[in-house]
Amino acid sequence: MREPPPERARGADAARVRGTSPWVLVRPALSAAAVLVVYYALPLGRTSAGTLILLGLGLIALGGMLTWQIRAIARSRRPGLRAIEALATAVPFFLVMFAALYVGMSRSAPASFSEALDRTDALYFTVTVFATVGFGDIAPVAEVARIAVMVQMLTGMVLLGGVLKLVLGAVRVGLSRAPRESSEASEPAVPDEHNPAPG
Repeated sequence: MREPPPERARGADAARVRGTSPWVLVRPALSAAAVLVVYYALPLGRTSAGTLILLGLGLIALGGMLTWQIRAIARSRRPGLRAIEALATAVPFFLVMFAALYVGMSRSAPASFSEALDRTDALYFTVTVFATVGFGDIAPVAEVARIAVMVQMLTGMVLLGGVLKLVLGAVRVGLSRAPRESSEASEPAVPDEHNPAPG
């Protein structure tokens, strides 16, 4: 089977993107917005052992969701767009989980952080930790809060490093499959000696 010339493959990729419905491009933004709406709408109570169990289950669910998304990216006809959608859901989900934990910790023990955190403060703090900016205006003070922040840092590094590498690898697999499938679909069937052409 002959590989299509690079110019033709690039042209096919551009045509696929041009032929994409606007909904596919808007969907990642809507996914991220939906995660934020749920964060601001859910009642958040004080942190308890149950909250920590929920955080652990949330991280497991995030891992399962990313595993499923990586497989879907590799099989997708538009792996780049599918990868954007996966990350637009996974990263806000990750940030909101920790922000909810920090709100609960601040409500349970106001001295956990250098100031009391509401939802926006907690989300802001979570994003600064994730982005490794750390302005220093909000800091974990209590030991439990520092442990939670360390867990966020470590899992954030895994999310940024490992998962991003896996997602990009899945995009490459999907892109390498797409030209093959389109060239196979455009090539006429060649009869062989076991299955001669009708007629």
